[in-house]
Amino acid sequence: MPKINFERLMFGTPRFMWHVIFWLIYTSFFAIVYGSFEEDYRRQFQHVWLDAIVQIPAVYLVLYVLMPKLLFKGKYGQFFSALLVIILVFSGLNWFVYVLVQKPLLWPNDPYQPILWNLGKIFKTTAKIYPVVVLAIVSKWFKYWYGQEKNNRRLSEEKLQAELKFLKAQIHPHFLFNTLNNLYALTLKSSKEAPEVVLKLSDLLNYMLYECSADSVSLEKEVKLVRDYIALEKIRYGDRLEVNFNCSQHIGDVKLAPLMILPFVENAFKHGVSEELDQSWIAIDLNRKEDQLTLKVENSKSIQHQEEDHFEYKKGIGLKNVKRRLEILYGENYQLDIHESEESFLVVLKLNLKGH
Repeated sequence: MPKINFERLMFGTPRFMWHVIFWLIYTSFFAIVYGSFEEDYRRQFQHVWLDAIVQIPAVYLVLYVLMPKLLFKGKYGQFFSALLVIILVFSGLNWFVYVLVQKPLLWPNDPYQPILWNLGKIFKTTAKIYPVVVLAIVSKWFKYWYGQEKNNRRLSEEKLQAELKFLKAQIHPHFLFNTLNNLYALTLKSSKEAPEVVLKLSDLLNYMLYECSADSVSLEKEVKLVRDYIALEKIRYGDRLEVNFNCSQHIGDVKLAPLMILPFVENAFKHGVSEELDQSWIAIDLNRKEDQLTLKVENSKSIQHQEEDHFEYKKGIGLKNVKRRLEILYGENYQLDIHESEESFLVVLKLNLKGH
């Protein structure tokens, strides 16, 4: 059975047709109800159509004058005051139509002779005006509210997308800056490893330019990116750096946002290795268990700059950006913890793959 798109049905149909349908349903309902009492449907249809001659201008005066100029602008007191005046005025007009048109045309033999200026009857006639006016106000307000909500959601989505692009744009230069520094250090030493660094950097740039534009990438590609990055850093630091990377075998079908793992690894190098002259270490563990992906990145502390690293490790631009991206993309489907001991920093990221 085909799925009905109610939003398209409601807002894709020409406005004029919806108004015609509304008045046909409204008048037919009361004509059938009243006609069932006297078994005279023809006369009751004529009656409600004559009432509609007064009801229609009252409704559209409220919909297209009072609501846009007063209600939607927050002028509630003025709106309800003007609404009361309109209901009373059109109630009087409806009574005049009854006395001058409906009574002679539909009930000519009725001995009752109504008085034209009967204030009591005019107030009672408001029962023919305010129900349809209130119904129209509620319908118009719902449409206005729905349109505002839809527009707010669109603006919110556009804002989030713009923020994500901005955060990714910050991550790219941050990563490239560190990598180019590595290459610069090697070229100063005229190292034979510089060409290998250039080749790996080319692969990294290719990934960042052509793969990271997608909303999600395979975890295998992210792992390869991390391995290439580690290889570049090991060329720079040599024997004074020990890196252990343990990766689960069951990651083939996992998808996640691009550049979500690298910032944690990069942060470990920046604050655990770059300032350390002696032996340093980094341990990375990536494990998948059913619908949960867990990343653990632990690095040794820099002995020479422990106080500075304590602040910069948690407040650096890399972690700050990735935290914001996690909030936007994963909402409540992630958990990020940073633990500090006397000898190391440990980052634990858990992603709920099923909830994303």
